[in-house]
Amino acid sequence: MNRNIASALATGTTIAAAALAAAAITAGNAYADDITIDKTAFVSTRTRAEVQAELLSQPQLLTAAASEWSLQQDPSPHGKSTFTSEQAKAEYKVSRQYVSALTGEDSGSAYFIKRTVRP
Repeated sequence: MNRNIASALATGTTIAAAALAAAAITAGNAYADDITIDKTAFVSTRTRAEVQAELLSQPQLLTAAASEWSLQQDPSPHGKSTFTSEQAKAEYKVSRQYVSALTGEDSGSAYFIKRTVRP
């Protein structure tokens, strides 16, 4: 009988705490606002050709934009490796037995016992 009362009190306390937490979360003010959509149409004062001519007349703007773009890219140079794919495949084939032994059920114990040189 005492166990049922203790269990009921613990459950009731948990439910009350959860309800109190939910009430505290939802009681705050919502400061969200609607999206403001500007309905006025954009009218350009210059043509596309005028803008392109201005840009081409100022080469420092082009280099500044190019350097900004290059800063966002991967700055590390991708060098050429002397390690060929055939070498990688050969190395993989040699290591398959070793990897298989180490990931086996005995974690490579039998493999190492065979490989050790006994005096």
